[in-house]
Amino acid sequence: MSALALIFRQPALRLIFLALLLLGAHNASVYPYQSLIAIERIGLSEPAFALVLVLASITAVSASVLLGILGDQRGHRRRIALLATLSSLIGLLLMLMFPGKLSLILCHGILLPIASSLYGQLFALARLVTPDSLTRDPVQAGLRSAMSLSFLAMLVFWTFGFSAQIDVMAIYVSAGMASFGLVVLIYFSWPRDGATEWADQRSGLNFRQAFKEIAHPSILLRLLLLGAISASGILYMVLVSLVFDASAVRDASDVALYVGLVAGWEVPCLLLLPRLVSRVRRATLLAVGSAVYTLHLLAMPILADTPWIWAMTLVAGIGGTALISLPISYYQDLMHNRPGTAGAMLALQKLVSDVLGAAAFAIGMTMGGYETVAILGSVLAVLGGAGLLWVDRRHT
Repeated sequence: MSALALIFRQPALRLIFLALLLLGAHNASVYPYQSLIAIERIGLSEPAFALVLVLASITAVSASVLLGILGDQRGHRRRIALLATLSSLIGLLLMLMFPGKLSLILCHGILLPIASSLYGQLFALARLVTPDSLTRDPVQAGLRSAMSLSFLAMLVFWTFGFSAQIDVMAIYVSAGMASFGLVVLIYFSWPRDGATEWADQRSGLNFRQAFKEIAHPSILLRLLLLGAISASGILYMVLVSLVFDASAVRDASDVALYVGLVAGWEVPCLLLLPRLVSRVRRATLLAVGSAVYTLHLLAMPILADTPWIWAMTLVAGIGGTALISLPISYYQDLMHNRPGTAGAMLALQKLVSDVLGAAAFAIGMTMGGYETVAILGSVLAVLGGAGLLWVDRRHT
């Protein structure tokens, strides 16, 4: 509660909290249903949708890394955040006005991935506001809980909405409203350069030097391992709507309820996590979290028709908390005094996890089906967690 009190007292942290509330509503509207819309409504094949995921990853990582480095070089973080939110708004309007394959590729493959750089920029700002490591973990966990809270609220809304026979394409309306809110919030409330209480020290690195820093073997190895861990989360978002759609007893409202319950369990877990971080290494928590998370991924295609599927939401919430909260502070420690670049590492991680997830999806669907995809994703996550424990074995 002290972390939440600090968030609401500090204007910049309050801005981040509100922005993450809107971002959670945006993500909850779009991502649980993108595979269903792309394959079932727009008519993309499963391999073609996998290529859209790869395109999205390449776009996201390119935008996030370039904008993150640029932010560390020159500042202009408010302009970068505005660019991201406007990209989201334009992409969603395309899907509303001209639904089709081209709009879907532009929206989900290019514009929304550019917009995803906002997440790293928000936590770069949080790092500048809270440089003290003792307060950083509780504050960042409190901020991240805002995103899970709104994620839950929006999915509860869509649970009732789909039960009332609202068309699934209406998700672009709620996502568009959230994006418009982000544009307004960032335009009026983001701190302007040179007018802050904290120092935003410039990196002094050109692009070549910044890329060389990112490409250091010790950083790249950890990036690959964290990407393997996160691939399970990517596959969860891809599989959940497809598995429930294929079920004889589930529908779109069950997708919203399931994903919403997972997000709901994440909120208290996020607020409790800083107590563990002060006692247990981040690498250990990430490895344990990935192992727990795989249990729900494996169970989803097996238990989808049974009441036991709802028990898996608690398992997913506990395991997923480490996966969504700890990487940002892990990268901030690796990339000291480079908050923008550390935030961009999340996009690089997502590139790795998206490529691995897309490969697991394509191979799994070719070899068997949704169960095989879940098994491949679980193997990747467990290997990534074990590898991270090994490379960080001498770190305290």
